[in-house]
Amino acid sequence: MSGSSYIRLDVISGKNLNVPSCRLPAGIYISINVDSRRRWKSTISVLSSEKSAAWGDTVTLSSQASPAFSVEIRASYEADRMLGSGEVIGKLELSWDDLLNHGDEPFNISFSSVRGVHPSLTLKVAVVHASDDALSDSLVDCKIARDTDAGHARFAKYVKYERVPHLKVAVQHFQLVLDQCPVSHPDHAAALTNIAWARLQGYIRNDLQDIDGITSLFREALTLRPQRHPDHPLSLYNLAEALNWRHDKKRTAADICEAAQLYHELLPLCPEGTYLRSIVEGSDGVDYVIGGCNKLPIDASEEGICLRRVVLELCPQSHRHRLRALDNFSLVLNTRFTQRGNIDDLDESIRFFREAVSLCPEGHSDPAYYLNNLAFSLERRFDHQGKPNDLDEAISLYEEALRLHPVGHKNRNVSLDNLGGALVSRFNKRNDIDDITRAISLCREALTLRPPGHPRCDTTLSNLAFALQTRYNELDVIEDLNEAIDLYRESLSLRRLDLPGRHPALYNLSSALCSRFTHTRKNEDIQEAINLCQESLASLPSLHPDRYFSYIWLNDAYLSRYQILHNPADLSVAVDNFRLASRHPTQGFPSRIIQAYKWVVAAERHGHGSALEAYSTFFELLDAHLATRSSTTSRREAAAAFHSARSLPADASSCAIRCENLRHAVELVERGRGQQWSLASRLKTPVEDLESANPKLAHDYLELSKLVSNAAQGSADSTDRAAADQAATKYRKLTEQWEAAVTEIRNLQAFSRFLLPPLYADLQAAARHGPVIILIASQYSCSAVIVPTSGDPHNVPLSITLADLMTLKDRFTRAIRHASRMNPAESRTDLIVLLRIVWDEIMLPIVNVLENVLELKHRSRIWLCPTAAFTSIPLHAAHPFQTRADRSKEPCLEDLYICSYTPTLSALIRSRQMMKRRVTPSFVAIGQGQPGAGKGKALSAVDSELELVHKLVPATANHTTISGDAATRAGALQALEGNTWVHLACHGKQDPTQPYNSHFVMRDEHLTLLDIMDTHIPHAEFAFLSACHTAVGDEETPDEVIHLAAGLQFSGFKSVIGTLWEVDDAVAKHVVQAFYTYLFHPKEVGVMDPTKAAWALNRATHAVKTIVPLEQRMVFIHIGV
Repeated sequence: MSGSSYIRLDVISGKNLNVPSCRLPAGIYISINVDSRRRWKSTISVLSSEKSAAWGDTVTLSSQASPAFSVEIRASYEADRMLGSGEVIGKLELSWDDLLNHGDEPFNISFSSVRGVHPSLTLKVAVVHASDDALSDSLVDCKIARDTDAGHARFAKYVKYERVPHLKVAVQHFQLVLDQCPVSHPDHAAALTNIAWARLQGYIRNDLQDIDGITSLFREALTLRPQRHPDHPLSLYNLAEALNWRHDKKRTAADICEAAQLYHELLPLCPEGTYLRSIVEGSDGVDYVIGGCNKLPIDASEEGICLRRVVLELCPQSHRHRLRALDNFSLVLNTRFTQRGNIDDLDESIRFFREAVSLCPEGHSDPAYYLNNLAFSLERRFDHQGKPNDLDEAISLYEEALRLHPVGHKNRNVSLDNLGGALVSRFNKRNDIDDITRAISLCREALTLRPPGHPRCDTTLSNLAFALQTRYNELDVIEDLNEAIDLYRESLSLRRLDLPGRHPALYNLSSALCSRFTHTRKNEDIQEAINLCQESLASLPSLHPDRYFSYIWLNDAYLSRYQILHNPADLSVAVDNFRLASRHPTQGFPSRIIQAYKWVVAAERHGHGSALEAYSTFFELLDAHLATRSSTTSRREAAAAFHSARSLPADASSCAIRCENLRHAVELVERGRGQQWSLASRLKTPVEDLESANPKLAHDYLELSKLVSNAAQGSADSTDRAAADQAATKYRKLTEQWEAAVTEIRNLQAFSRFLLPPLYADLQAAARHGPVIILIASQYSCSAVIVPTSGDPHNVPLSITLADLMTLKDRFTRAIRHASRMNPAESRTDLIVLLRIVWDEIMLPIVNVLENVLELKHRSRIWLCPTAAFTSIPLHAAHPFQTRADRSKEPCLEDLYICSYTPTLSALIRSRQMMKRRVTPSFVAIGQGQPGAGKGKALSAVDSELELVHKLVPATANHTTISGDAATRAGALQALEGNTWVHLACHGKQDPTQPYNSHFVMRDEHLTLLDIMDTHIPHAEFAFLSACHTAVGDEETPDEVIHLAAGLQFSGFKSVIGTLWEVDDAVAKHVVQAFYTYLFHPKEVGVMDPTKAAWALNRATHAVKTIVPLEQRMVFIHIGV
């Protein structure tokens, strides 16, 4: 080799890089020492999980510098600034010839064995003829560096030979370094870490004891290496390791919890494939922490919840501990739900339990355990939210768990008890006697498997008692109640006074004693019931969800005693507890709504002054409950679940009338009815005024409204229960944000009542163009409240009763059916008699007030707003059918006034507001006279009706006709969206049990009410529905007036002609012809005014009375402006 030659050395990689001391390094580097003063050092490479490293560094050295040199592999314990030279892994003395013998191919050099394996390096050499001086002086040869290196060397010997003197000397060296590196020194953290690590290993081997001091040193080092410091991950690991070992020896729960938090922070900082990550994820790292946390008792505090969330996140998908972590987290969430009643906790626990069920492996010792847990959470959510699907799924899961627990299985008692309780819940919902009979049988079997002395005997005693008490409530068999009381007492005797779960036993026994008091009237029973509830309340914090149960049994006890002894103080206390129960914020809405309803009933029955407050509370809770439902149909189902409360809107208004508060009567009836429309329309509320006052707030509100609307559409019924749960949770979260935005809007002075139930002053705007007559059909009184254009409302007491109205409704149904089979020329005697009753007993007293008090001119417009039973009676057709002495006819209602209907006052106001934004009118006629097979008979007159309409519509209007094969669901929807005026001639079907499925029959699919409601047509103006049953309401929620005509009004049509019963298409065209003739008067060429529709219908039905039978003239009504 010539004297001017240089050698280029490529340091490629290394493997089997065991550290002698077993300490986790920050990285590995290579040092080439040419002489005692000059050396080359590679970059520090992170050690991989296979204990290998890669560098790819190159150095060029003069072959004349020295005939020999050394190569060292060293572990660095600092990724940033190094303290000392680190720990030697291997060292070799080499000559240049040793390297050059390998030619220009990569080759390996091997080092002395370290813990059973030989570290090695892969190198490559080449002779070159130019060089930069890559050598540098060795690290500063100072005492700090020498002591650090000596400490590492001695510590490695301690680990290898396990001799305490080596440890002591290592600690002494590290202490000397620490003494030379005060707090302000840049190497202080490294010095702390070195001495702490050496002492920790001594503690692990029982050679040192001061673990608290060791932990403090690591904690101080971590403080000096904050986030983004290169050595922050290693400091996290070191502190976690110390905490793990302290927990291992002292079993301190706080240590394992803190270690979990540290690992949770550390894992994302450890790249996949690194040695640090493999150690962290190993049995002495995360796995140890997870195991320790899983053994901790249930803790539903914020800290406990946070810990369980951390542990779950430490167990990603497919982690062997994930199943246990899911279970533990879910149990903690369930516990917190029990304590606080936050539905988010229960939803999250259900999500995790679902995953646990899916992860339960084949061959698991008890898969039913996870089924039971999921079912239990679903049952609790049913109790809180009242969704029937939750209860059905819970029972299905309980049944499956019981199947997995056959006779003889050690856990059969659990499944028996759980299923029995769920069947009681279903009995209370559906009243199937087989459910309660089986529930009692299951609980009795469970009790035989939980004899006295069994840890859960008290629970089964209570469950059996509850089932028996439930059957007593249905069948009134006193033996069931007496056995229930005995079982409750036995259960209570098994629960220690200091036991947290004692309170349910107290209020359960109280409820049974209260029931027996109503049967036996023994005063000692009712007094004990009161004392037990008070003891239960004393044991619970103010917001505990279970206080609700003590409140309800206290109000029951005091009310029962009041009904016997008539002490007003008892009634007052009962009402106080109704108030507390219905307003208890951590209990679910369905339960609170039931209590508000019972409060209403008690206050009305006993004449208590809180009745109006009770009604308001009921409506407020029902509004809030329905708002949690994402879809229109689910809101209606939720409302229909309270079927016994269907009469409350009218009853509330009647109560306010009896209290001589007519303004409040109008407010209450408006709030109580039309809730479905109100909730559906809240996201479509115009915000022009808000946009002027606060554009950003208006923009945020509109964006959130879109998100809520989209989430509602995305949460449509799904067969995937997990997906449905997820969609419901997303909807609820968005709704909470939306409600926060609404609250912010209300903080603006001019918008303090934004989306709040309207006051009378707001509602009176409905009467701007004529009085609105609200007809109230209540069990307590029937009356009409007239809302005039200005001033206070007027009350018109009616002599007719609710029972009379129900009879009248049935008679109308029969009379209409009979008339449909009659010859057109025959007299409709039955109908005439009924319409005379409507005139005499309902409309005449109202007309007297309109004429004599309000002095309303004849032919003025009036709007009828019927409630309850009034919605099924053709009020507009009221007629005296009498002849005066001068042989002139007594005028009927439609002779005197132009009658329209409105579902609610708000609907009429909203339609008027939207009339401000008119566009150029366009008219579409949609007809389907040949529906598909099985969809109804052919309507032969449809095509001729469409031709007739085409001729009568002004030529200036953009007019199209859709019929036959083109009249499909999609075609009709597109036509509705694209036109301002619509005429529909086809079959119409009202679904009395699910009114949102009411529909127009098209060629292919039905055009449903739900389709129409989902179609927003703000510029729509008028619709004529020449179809059957388009303005007939809902049997389950009659005050909601959910029908096709109302749906079109909701979607944007301001003026709608609808029908109350079946239309004969052969004669309907006469009404249609007369209607459009009057509406588009020749003297007003091209004028299309939807506000004239009511007048045109009035004139049309009068004009055709000689050719159209009475029932076919009465069938058409006008709704809207």
